[in-house]
Amino acid sequence: MENELRFNGFAYKLGDDVNTDLIISGRYKFSISDMKELSRHIFEDQDPDFYKRLKPNETFLVTGNNFGMGSSREQAPLVIKCAGINAVLAKSFARIFYRNAFNVGLALIECDTDRINEADRLYLDLMTNTLRNITKNEKIDIAPIPEVMKGFLREGGVISYFKKYGGFGFGL
Repeated sequence: MENELRFNGFAYKLGDDVNTDLIISGRYKFSISDMKELSRHIFEDQDPDFYKRLKPNETFLVTGNNFGMGSSREQAPLVIKCAGINAVLAKSFARIFYRNAFNVGLALIECDTDRINEADRLYLDLMTNTLRNITKNEKIDIAPIPEVMKGFLREGGVISYFKKYGGFGFGL
């Protein structure tokens, strides 16, 4: 199970204040209920070819401050997860987005993203709270993720975690 918390991939760089409507346009949020189908429209308004270029399980979103601002709907972190993005690395996250992401099993990593460039190869190990920029051979300090949140990530989100363990404190 621990291997599920280790990721390799390439950086896709975004800026500050990425809002949930940029992640998934409001025109799709209510017309498409299948999350896999909805994820095909991720970042479509900013980059119409993003989904086509996306390498599932080999992509990290790398952003600045206040990622996930806007609405509190869980579709935004769900489409990121369903698109196969490993994790979102940002200087800071909107608080409701942060909570929603862990609820659905999407890893969010708070760190200084200034030295990460587009297409840099990254390695993330949540078991040891380690982020490495392989391209630049640099270690990047990250804010540690609480064990209970790692449990949510291991199980695919808070609902799966509760179904398996019947509440907090089991399986940590």
